[in-house]
Amino acid sequence: MKQENMLENITSAINHLEEALKALLEKNEKEVTRFVWKAAADLEHALFLFSLMSQEETPSASWKLNPPSKQVEVGPTLVVARDLLKEAKDSFEAAKFHEAHKKTWMARGHLLRVDEFFEKMRKKDVKTSSP
Repeated sequence: MKQENMLENITSAINHLEEALKALLEKNEKEVTRFVWKAAADLEHALFLFSLMSQEETPSASWKLNPPSKQVEVGPTLVVARDLLKEAKDSFEAAKFHEAHKKTWMARGHLLRVDEFFEKMRKKDVKTSSP
């Protein structure tokens, strides 16, 4: 049961990222953030299930993402996250659970960067629109 849910969460996150990329092409920032949030929620659930499945394993220091740049490029970052999730899904289906866990964890990190970028933009917009 847990494994089915994990695969469903990963697949759902991939679909949400596809929708986020479509919204990005349409320059609909609100929809991009909504789909990124949904994908991140799916990944949090999948990672929770991974942690239950392999309680002795924790994300390794070797799973670090590249150092964040000052400016996040939303489109390319979403593409990287989506591609990592496709690889995670393939690994999961091949019963390579450690690799699937790693790819899912890394994709989540990319989504957190995108979310932080949009949060900074929202705060900046609030400051500039305040009298």
